[in-house]
Amino acid sequence: MDNPIGDDVRSGRANRRLGLFDEVPGMSDATLVLLRIENDGSQSIADNDYTGRELHGLTAVFTDRTIRGVSVTQPVGTDHLMDHFTPAAGLGYDTNTLRIPRVPLNPRDHFKLLVLLSGGDVGCDIRLIGGIRDGEVHPNRSATPDDKAPLFSRASRLITIMLTVCVVTLATIVVARDDTPPPIGCAHGTLTVTGSTAFAPAMADVAKKYEKDCEGSKVVAAKGLASKKGSPAIVALSDGPKPSDMPQLVEHRVAMSVFAIVVNKGIHLKNLSTADVQRLYRGEIKNWRELGGPNVAVHLVSRDANSGTRQVFQRRVLKRGEIANSSVDCVHKDDQTAPVIRCELDSTDQVLSEVAEVPGAIGYSELTLASHAKGLHVLTLDGHAASVDAIEQGTSSYPYSEIEYAYTYTYTYGSPPADSLTSSFLNYLTQGVGQDVIRVHGHIPCGTVEGIKLCT
Repeated sequence: MDNPIGDDVRSGRANRRLGLFDEVPGMSDATLVLLRIENDGSQSIADNDYTGRELHGLTAVFTDRTIRGVSVTQPVGTDHLMDHFTPAAGLGYDTNTLRIPRVPLNPRDHFKLLVLLSGGDVGCDIRLIGGIRDGEVHPNRSATPDDKAPLFSRASRLITIMLTVCVVTLATIVVARDDTPPPIGCAHGTLTVTGSTAFAPAMADVAKKYEKDCEGSKVVAAKGLASKKGSPAIVALSDGPKPSDMPQLVEHRVAMSVFAIVVNKGIHLKNLSTADVQRLYRGEIKNWRELGGPNVAVHLVSRDANSGTRQVFQRRVLKRGEIANSSVDCVHKDDQTAPVIRCELDSTDQVLSEVAEVPGAIGYSELTLASHAKGLHVLTLDGHAASVDAIEQGTSSYPYSEIEYAYTYTYTYGSPPADSLTSSFLNYLTQGVGQDVIRVHGHIPCGTVEGIKLCT
């Protein structure tokens, strides 16, 4: 909707008709625009499906007009959407530009923005800028009484009839064979999933969905038993490729994970060079003032030696190992000969908690978990932000990322049988629903067009 404010809609000058804004400076030619944003596709849109690098998801530009105010209207049954319309989520405007947040939308979900403008006539160009992964953002409008219904050509009618016949035929086959298993190839039994804490939240969600879709299956994080068919019913997750001395492991590429370097909120630096990070973890920098920060001692908070996140950090950023552990509590130096305090913790959550609590602390973590943590902030490396979108689009040289692998054990049994729970779960993880869950948790699925390029 794009209307002048007043009763005489034939006039293009609202203040000449009604005088509603005559006494308000700068409110000549007042108009109201109603933007209706809808997911008219067949798949859900998550907040990280918006492809822009900005905090917000879409941008509306009103040519020759100035935005005076914005109101969000609430469709029935979409209370959950209203939490996304905050300045912190990217909602805002200046001059003629409206910033629209990254609102997740199920198919057919929509929201409306009522925009008050001045300074231009009704009908001035309105441009919507933004992109959606695996989709498109396109303008649409409701039909007016003067619009004629589109006419289909003879060829279009023929194609429509053929497609209808195909759909009916396919539906008949599906109904007639309702005893066939679901297309994901569900299997029964118990499967053990273990490994990467960085990927654990995504894996937990995939496991729950698999159990729901495949009755009679159980995916647990406890010690499992070997399958009677040969291969143990175990899937092990790891950040990075397997060691060269473990040929019994079979690799399955799952996702590209992005990691982050984090510092306590009291360290106001925003960027470090890779060389600075290497010097920090060699113990050569003892105080943050040496890097232009506050006069606070450096505390290195690391993961244990078995951590995949740590191994990626050493391989991608440090290009070597870290200095020796010198503290149990991350606060006091147990080894007085050590140049700086360095401690090791067992999980990503522990690292984030410690970095947030200890002044001068620096650590590393999976990006999504770090982005939601309080009391700390994520650093850029060599000016490159830790951004999933930028890495997926190939526009960033950010170094701290790695392929997430799922490993199965072969021993003398070969790969897991095609009808086993292990094979079924791996297919579920790397296709369809699994890909959607992986993306929601901030990872890039290896099975997508972009992911295939990154993961190979």
